[in-house]
Amino acid sequence: MTIQNIIFLLVVLAGFGLFAWQVRKIRANISHGRDRDMSGDVGERLKKTLLVAFGQQKMFKRITPALLHLIVYVGFLVINIEVIEIVIDGLFNTHRILGFTGGFYNVLVATNEVLSALVIVAVIAFWWRRNRSEPVRRFRGTEMRAWPKLDANLILYIEAALMLALFLMNTADLKLHQVENAYLPGVYPISGFLTGLLPDNAATLLVLERIGWWVHIVGILLFLNYLPSSKHFHIIMAFPNVYFSRLMPQGQFSNVDSITHEVKAMMDPTYQVPTPPASEGAEAAPTTFGAKDVNDLAWTNLLHAYSCTECGRCTSVCPANLTGKLLSPRKIIMDTRDRMEEKYNSPLIFNPALYGPAAKHEPQEQLDKENHTLLRGYVTPEELWACTTCNACVEACPVNINPLESIIEMRRFLVLEESAAPNSLNVMFSNIENNGAPWAFSPSDRFNWADELYVAEK
Repeated sequence: MTIQNIIFLLVVLAGFGLFAWQVRKIRANISHGRDRDMSGDVGERLKKTLLVAFGQQKMFKRITPALLHLIVYVGFLVINIEVIEIVIDGLFNTHRILGFTGGFYNVLVATNEVLSALVIVAVIAFWWRRNRSEPVRRFRGTEMRAWPKLDANLILYIEAALMLALFLMNTADLKLHQVENAYLPGVYPISGFLTGLLPDNAATLLVLERIGWWVHIVGILLFLNYLPSSKHFHIIMAFPNVYFSRLMPQGQFSNVDSITHEVKAMMDPTYQVPTPPASEGAEAAPTTFGAKDVNDLAWTNLLHAYSCTECGRCTSVCPANLTGKLLSPRKIIMDTRDRMEEKYNSPLIFNPALYGPAAKHEPQEQLDKENHTLLRGYVTPEELWACTTCNACVEACPVNINPLESIIEMRRFLVLEESAAPNSLNVMFSNIENNGAPWAFSPSDRFNWADELYVAEK
């Protein structure tokens, strides 16, 4: 094993080890959420994962970004095959080890080159859509401050750099074999046109090929470790997020068991409230209603936060946001992730907090550190009560994130723990309690309108 092989082995071990360490911290953050049984129908979950995550089903509601995203997505999958070849070559001092497959390798390399060129075109289109003088509306918003904008552009720059390094490697390698009159496996439709840009000196070509080779593989490892701090982490988290997405109808709300038992006991005096399970002989600690902080949300809601691509499709279809209200479903999800990283002191390698308060998605006025929670520390009650519970954000999300669940849980906390519902809701609650209906008249007067109609008709 040469020095280069040893260095490459250390670089690969460091890259994957650091990534595993970051994933472990993220998994620990998600595990702080409340337990939720998501066993469900495995067949239905796998079907949904294949259609939505692998098949990009919901992306094609907007055809232009869908086609651009498809190019990058397919390019990412195919290029990973070449990454496997590079790793094998780097570890065992081989060159183009998959070349023995003959025709398959020719198709693979040609497809890889065409897709790499298309990825560069797609990246340029994405950059233009985000940074032109009048960007697409969903790329704007109060939550899209310095860090989200920088993050989105950094991803595009890195992807373009990786593709250019790949072309440098292939072009220099092809030109080197042409100069030495040697055989190089594979078909290179793009690099074949670029060989004229490089010199005919074999030593220079070898250096350029090695530069492209190292920049490409080291860049991929660096990008891999940048992902956990980036919105681009959805390329990994989208698959478990879709798999564990809810199977029940979107309009169906969950009930609080303790309240359900109490209502049943009120309606039926013979109803027996189930005895809560004993907690090793001691009384179980009372649980709060709803969610005040991230640990009060279900673990699936925290999984949503790490799966968000910050594309803004949810906010762009939100009727509250479209009418000028403060609510942005994207902000709710982004705030949840920020609060997790703050609460559990788990900064990742590229921590957005390093860019200062203006880079994050926090309100201007913060509470003191002790009371700094997700609710009121990041999300205001005004945002929560603007939601119409229409599920438009849930339907629009390409990776099945459900911002509405988090909104409802924080609303429950406001109502059941703080009695901080808006006055209009308090009036309705009082009417239900006193009159058995949301309206401000007694049940005995409920059919007066029918009597009046009967008299009027006579």
